[in-house]
Amino acid sequence: MKKKRYTNLNHVSNKKTFQDMRKWQKERRRKVKDLTKNIEQCSNKRIDELKANRNVTSYTWIGHSTFLLQLNGVNILTDPVWAKRMGFQKRLTEPGIPLENLPEFDVVVISHGHYDHLDFPTLKKLKGNPRYFVPIGLKSLFLKKGYRNVIEMSWWEVVEYKGIQIHFVPAQHWTRRTLTDMNTSHWGGWIFQANKETLYFVGDTGYFPGFQEIASRFPIDTVFMPIGAYEPEWFMADSHISPEDSVKAFKELKAKQFVPMHYGAYRLADDTGPEALERLVTEWKKQQLPKEQLKILLIGETYF
Repeated sequence: MKKKRYTNLNHVSNKKTFQDMRKWQKERRRKVKDLTKNIEQCSNKRIDELKANRNVTSYTWIGHSTFLLQLNGVNILTDPVWAKRMGFQKRLTEPGIPLENLPEFDVVVISHGHYDHLDFPTLKKLKGNPRYFVPIGLKSLFLKKGYRNVIEMSWWEVVEYKGIQIHFVPAQHWTRRTLTDMNTSHWGGWIFQANKETLYFVGDTGYFPGFQEIASRFPIDTVFMPIGAYEPEWFMADSHISPEDSVKAFKELKAKQFVPMHYGAYRLADDTGPEALERLVTEWKKQQLPKEQLKILLIGETYF
Protein backbone atom coordinates (compact mmCIF):
# COMPACT_ATOMS: atom_id res chain seq x y z
CA MET A 1 0.00 0.00 0.00
CA LYS A 2 1.38 3.38 -1.03
CA LYS A 3 2.14 5.69 1.89
CA LYS A 4 0.40 9.06 2.09
CA ARG A 5 2.76 12.02 1.69
CA TYR A 6 1.90 15.32 3.33
CA THR A 7 2.46 18.75 1.80
CA ASN A 8 2.66 22.45 2.67
CA LEU A 9 0.08 25.11 2.00
CA ASN A 10 0.19 26.08 -1.67
CA HIS A 11 2.29 22.92 -2.19
CA VAL A 12 5.55 24.73 -1.38
CA SER A 13 8.33 22.17 -1.78
CA ASN A 14 11.38 21.87 0.46
CA LYS A 15 13.21 19.36 -1.73
CA LYS A 16 16.86 20.09 -2.44
CA THR A 17 19.14 18.49 -5.01
CA PHE A 18 22.50 16.86 -4.47
CA GLN A 19 24.03 19.87 -6.23
CA ASP A 20 22.34 22.18 -3.72
CA MET A 21 23.85 20.19 -0.87
CA ARG A 22 27.32 20.35 -2.41
CA LYS A 23 27.01 24.11 -2.93
CA TRP A 24 26.03 24.57 0.73
CA GLN A 25 28.93 22.44 1.98
CA LYS A 26 31.41 24.43 -0.13
CA GLU A 27 30.01 27.66 1.30
CA ARG A 28 30.23 26.31 4.84
CA ARG A 29 33.91 25.46 4.48
CA ARG A 30 34.66 29.07 3.55
CA LYS A 31 32.86 30.53 6.56
CA VAL A 32 34.55 31.22 9.89
CA LYS A 33 32.17 31.16 12.84
CA ASP A 34 32.89 31.77 16.51
CA LEU A 35 31.33 28.77 18.27
CA THR A 36 32.81 29.69 21.65
CA LYS A 37 30.06 32.25 22.32
CA ASN A 38 26.83 30.63 23.42
CA ILE A 39 23.47 31.55 24.91
CA GLU A 40 23.69 32.01 28.68
CA GLN A 41 22.14 29.85 31.35
CA CYS A 42 19.79 31.42 33.88
CA SER A 43 21.38 31.60 37.34
CA ASN A 44 18.04 31.70 39.19
CA LYS A 45 16.16 28.56 38.19
CA ARG A 46 12.76 28.36 39.86
CA ILE A 47 12.52 24.59 40.13
CA ASP A 48 10.62 24.41 43.43
CA GLU A 49 8.07 26.98 42.23
CA LEU A 50 7.50 25.03 39.02
CA LYS A 51 6.88 21.81 40.93
CA ALA A 52 4.36 23.51 43.22
CA ASN A 53 2.59 25.66 40.62
CA ARG A 54 -0.90 24.62 39.58
CA ASN A 55 -2.53 28.05 39.45
CA VAL A 56 -0.41 30.57 37.53
CA THR A 57 0.45 30.55 33.83
CA SER A 58 4.20 30.17 33.31
CA TYR A 59 6.68 29.18 30.63
CA THR A 60 10.23 27.91 31.01
CA TRP A 61 12.73 27.61 28.15
CA ILE A 62 14.67 24.35 28.43
CA GLY A 63 16.51 25.07 25.18
CA HIS A 64 16.01 24.72 21.40
CA SER A 65 12.23 24.16 20.95
CA THR A 66 11.61 22.60 24.37
CA PHE A 67 9.43 24.55 26.80
CA LEU A 68 7.58 23.66 29.96
CA LEU A 69 4.27 25.53 29.72
CA GLN A 70 2.00 25.68 32.74
CA LEU A 71 -1.58 26.64 31.87
CA ASN A 72 -4.82 26.06 33.76
CA GLY A 73 -3.02 23.76 36.21
CA VAL A 74 -1.70 21.57 33.38
CA ASN A 75 1.99 20.88 32.72
CA ILE A 76 2.68 20.92 28.97
CA LEU A 77 6.00 19.97 27.38
CA THR A 78 6.80 20.98 23.80
CA ASP A 79 9.14 18.99 21.53
CA PRO A 80 11.09 17.39 24.41
CA VAL A 81 14.75 16.92 23.47
CA TRP A 82 17.48 16.54 26.11
CA ALA A 83 19.83 14.78 23.64
CA LYS A 84 23.54 15.52 24.07
CA ARG A 85 24.20 15.16 20.34
CA MET A 86 22.34 15.73 17.10
CA GLY A 87 23.90 13.55 14.43
CA PHE A 88 27.64 14.25 14.44
CA GLN A 89 27.20 17.57 16.25
CA LYS A 90 27.59 17.87 20.01
CA ARG A 91 25.00 19.98 21.82
CA LEU A 92 26.34 23.54 22.27
CA THR A 93 24.41 24.39 25.45
CA GLU A 94 23.13 22.18 28.24
CA PRO A 95 19.36 21.88 28.74
CA GLY A 96 18.19 24.59 31.11
CA ILE A 97 16.83 22.20 33.74
CA PRO A 98 17.68 18.51 34.19
CA LEU A 99 14.72 16.31 33.29
CA GLU A 100 14.63 14.73 36.73
CA ASN A 101 14.14 18.16 38.36
CA LEU A 102 10.93 18.96 36.47
CA PRO A 103 7.38 18.13 37.62
CA GLU A 104 5.19 15.37 36.20
CA PHE A 105 3.84 16.14 32.75
CA ASP A 106 0.20 16.03 31.70
CA VAL A 107 0.58 16.86 28.00
CA VAL A 108 3.40 16.48 25.47
CA VAL A 109 3.06 18.00 22.00
CA ILE A 110 5.27 17.14 19.03
CA SER A 111 5.52 19.60 16.12
CA HIS A 112 7.00 17.07 13.66
CA GLY A 113 9.23 14.02 13.41
CA HIS A 114 12.71 15.49 12.91
CA TYR A 115 15.16 14.21 15.53
CA ASP A 116 15.78 17.64 17.07
CA HIS A 117 12.04 17.80 17.89
CA LEU A 118 11.21 14.16 18.60
CA ASP A 119 13.70 12.23 20.73
CA PHE A 120 12.39 8.90 22.02
CA PRO A 121 15.24 8.40 24.55
CA THR A 122 14.03 11.64 26.17
CA LEU A 123 10.39 10.51 26.15
CA LYS A 124 11.35 7.35 28.03
CA LYS A 125 12.56 9.49 30.93
CA LEU A 126 9.52 11.77 31.29
CA LYS A 127 7.75 11.83 34.63
CA GLY A 128 4.06 11.11 34.88
CA ASN A 129 1.77 9.53 32.30
CA PRO A 130 1.41 12.30 29.73
CA ARG A 131 -0.97 12.31 26.82
CA TYR A 132 0.90 12.79 23.55
CA PHE A 133 -0.50 15.03 20.83
CA VAL A 134 1.18 14.39 17.49
CA PRO A 135 0.71 15.33 13.81
CA ILE A 136 -1.25 12.97 11.61
CA GLY A 137 0.95 10.14 10.39
CA LEU A 138 3.09 9.91 13.55
CA LYS A 139 0.83 7.85 15.80
CA SER A 140 1.89 4.54 14.23
CA LEU A 141 5.53 5.23 15.18
CA PHE A 142 4.49 5.99 18.78
CA LEU A 143 2.47 2.78 18.95
CA LYS A 144 5.44 0.84 17.59
CA LYS A 145 7.59 2.36 20.37
CA GLY A 146 5.06 1.27 23.01
CA TYR A 147 3.18 4.54 23.60
CA ARG A 148 -0.60 4.13 23.76
CA ASN A 149 -1.83 7.45 25.15
CA VAL A 150 -1.54 9.24 21.81
CA ILE A 151 -3.88 11.59 19.94
CA GLU A 152 -3.12 12.22 16.27
CA MET A 153 -4.37 15.48 14.73
CA SER A 154 -4.67 17.18 11.34
CA TRP A 155 -4.39 20.92 10.64
CA TRP A 156 -7.19 23.01 12.22
CA GLU A 157 -8.44 20.16 14.40
CA VAL A 158 -9.07 20.89 18.07
CA VAL A 159 -9.30 18.68 21.17
CA GLU A 160 -10.30 19.74 24.68
CA TYR A 161 -8.17 18.26 27.45
CA LYS A 162 -8.36 19.15 31.15
CA GLY A 163 -10.00 22.49 30.41
CA ILE A 164 -7.58 23.48 27.63
CA GLN A 165 -8.45 23.70 23.96
CA ILE A 166 -5.53 22.27 21.98
CA HIS A 167 -5.42 23.21 18.29
CA PHE A 168 -3.07 21.88 15.62
CA VAL A 169 -2.29 24.57 13.04
CA PRO A 170 -0.23 24.71 9.82
CA ALA A 171 3.49 25.36 9.46
CA GLN A 172 5.76 25.31 6.40
CA HIS A 173 8.29 22.55 6.80
CA TRP A 174 8.96 18.87 6.00
CA THR A 175 10.02 15.77 7.89
CA ARG A 176 12.02 12.55 7.66
CA ARG A 177 13.43 10.00 10.10
CA THR A 178 14.53 7.26 7.69
CA LEU A 179 15.45 6.97 4.02
CA THR A 180 11.92 5.96 3.03
CA ASP A 181 9.54 7.93 5.26
CA MET A 182 9.95 11.49 3.95
CA ASN A 183 6.77 13.51 4.62
CA THR A 184 4.75 10.44 5.65
CA SER A 185 3.70 12.40 8.73
CA HIS A 186 2.70 16.04 8.93
CA TRP A 187 4.15 19.06 10.73
CA GLY A 188 2.64 22.10 12.38
CA GLY A 189 2.24 24.30 15.43
CA TRP A 190 0.15 24.02 18.58
CA ILE A 191 -2.20 26.57 20.09
CA PHE A 192 -3.38 26.29 23.70
CA GLN A 193 -6.41 28.22 24.94
CA ALA A 194 -7.70 28.45 28.52
CA ASN A 195 -9.02 31.18 30.80
CA LYS A 196 -9.16 33.70 27.93
CA GLU A 197 -5.44 33.17 27.32
CA THR A 198 -3.91 31.90 24.06
CA LEU A 199 -0.38 30.51 23.70
CA TYR A 200 1.00 29.63 20.26
CA PHE A 201 3.94 27.25 19.90
CA VAL A 202 4.94 27.68 16.26
CA GLY A 203 7.10 24.55 15.93
CA ASP A 204 9.50 24.61 12.98
CA THR A 205 8.64 26.68 9.90
CA GLY A 206 9.65 28.95 7.10
CA TYR A 207 7.80 32.22 6.68
CA PHE A 208 4.44 31.49 5.02
CA PRO A 209 0.97 33.04 4.49
CA GLY A 210 -0.49 30.68 7.07
CA PHE A 211 0.44 33.17 9.78
CA GLN A 212 -2.21 35.54 8.44
CA GLU A 213 -4.90 32.87 8.52
CA ILE A 214 -3.91 31.83 12.05
CA ALA A 215 -4.21 35.48 13.09
CA SER A 216 -7.72 35.62 11.62
CA ARG A 217 -8.79 32.67 13.78
CA PHE A 218 -7.00 33.22 17.09
CA PRO A 219 -6.23 36.18 19.40
CA ILE A 220 -2.60 35.32 20.25
CA ASP A 221 -1.23 36.42 23.63
CA THR A 222 2.21 34.78 23.56
CA VAL A 223 3.94 33.27 20.54
CA PHE A 224 6.94 30.95 20.86
CA MET A 225 8.69 31.69 17.57
CA PRO A 226 11.73 30.01 15.93
CA ILE A 227 14.55 32.33 14.84
CA GLY A 228 17.51 30.02 14.08
CA ALA A 229 18.87 27.59 11.46
CA TYR A 230 18.23 30.06 8.61
CA GLU A 231 21.71 30.33 7.00
CA PRO A 232 22.34 30.03 4.06
CA GLU A 233 18.96 31.56 3.38
CA TRP A 234 18.84 30.46 -0.27
CA PHE A 235 18.85 26.88 1.06
CA MET A 236 16.95 27.19 4.35
CA ALA A 237 14.22 29.80 3.75
CA ASP A 238 11.49 27.33 2.78
CA SER A 239 11.89 25.46 6.07
CA HIS A 240 13.41 27.85 8.63
CA ILE A 241 12.28 31.39 9.25
CA SER A 242 14.89 34.15 9.51
CA PRO A 243 14.93 36.54 12.49
CA GLU A 244 13.66 39.35 10.26
CA ASP A 245 10.77 37.29 8.91
CA SER A 246 9.93 36.08 12.40
CA VAL A 247 9.30 39.72 13.36
CA LYS A 248 7.17 40.13 10.23
CA ALA A 249 5.17 37.05 11.25
CA PHE A 250 4.77 38.40 14.79
CA LYS A 251 3.29 41.62 13.43
CA GLU A 252 0.91 39.67 11.20
CA LEU A 253 -0.17 37.52 14.15
CA LYS A 254 -0.96 40.67 16.17
CA ALA A 255 0.41 38.84 19.19
CA LYS A 256 1.13 40.55 22.50
CA GLN A 257 4.44 38.86 23.34
CA PHE A 258 7.26 37.27 21.32
CA VAL A 259 9.42 34.53 22.89
CA PRO A 260 12.26 33.38 20.58
CA MET A 261 13.31 29.73 20.35
CA HIS A 262 15.06 27.22 18.03
CA TYR A 263 18.52 28.73 18.40
CA GLY A 264 21.64 28.16 20.44
CA ALA A 265 21.38 24.43 21.25
CA TYR A 266 22.40 22.62 18.07
CA ARG A 267 24.30 23.73 14.98
CA LEU A 268 21.73 22.73 12.37
CA ALA A 269 22.78 25.38 9.84
CA ASP A 270 25.54 27.98 9.45
CA ASP A 271 24.20 30.70 11.76
CA THR A 272 25.03 30.76 15.47
CA GLY A 273 22.71 31.42 18.41
CA PRO A 274 24.20 34.84 19.23
CA GLU A 275 23.96 35.85 15.54
CA ALA A 276 20.27 34.93 15.41
CA LEU A 277 19.55 36.86 18.59
CA GLU A 278 21.48 39.92 17.41
CA ARG A 279 19.57 40.00 14.12
CA LEU A 280 16.27 39.62 15.99
CA VAL A 281 17.00 42.55 18.31
CA THR A 282 18.21 44.70 15.41
CA GLU A 283 15.02 44.06 13.43
CA TRP A 284 12.87 44.64 16.51
CA LYS A 285 14.40 48.09 16.94
CA LYS A 286 14.15 48.79 13.20
CA GLN A 287 10.42 48.06 13.31
CA GLN A 288 10.12 50.27 16.43
CA LEU A 289 8.25 47.62 18.35
CA PRO A 290 7.77 48.00 22.13
CA LYS A 291 10.65 46.54 24.17
CA GLU A 292 8.29 44.93 26.65
CA GLN A 293 6.72 42.76 23.92
CA LEU A 294 10.00 40.93 23.25
CA LYS A 295 10.74 38.40 25.99
CA ILE A 296 14.21 36.89 25.44
CA LEU A 297 14.76 34.09 27.92
CA LEU A 298 18.03 32.73 29.21
CA ILE A 299 18.29 28.95 29.06
CA GLY A 300 16.38 27.56 32.04
CA GLU A 301 14.64 30.88 32.75
CA THR A 302 11.00 30.89 33.86
CA TYR A 303 8.48 33.66 33.23
CA PHE A 304 5.42 33.82 35.48
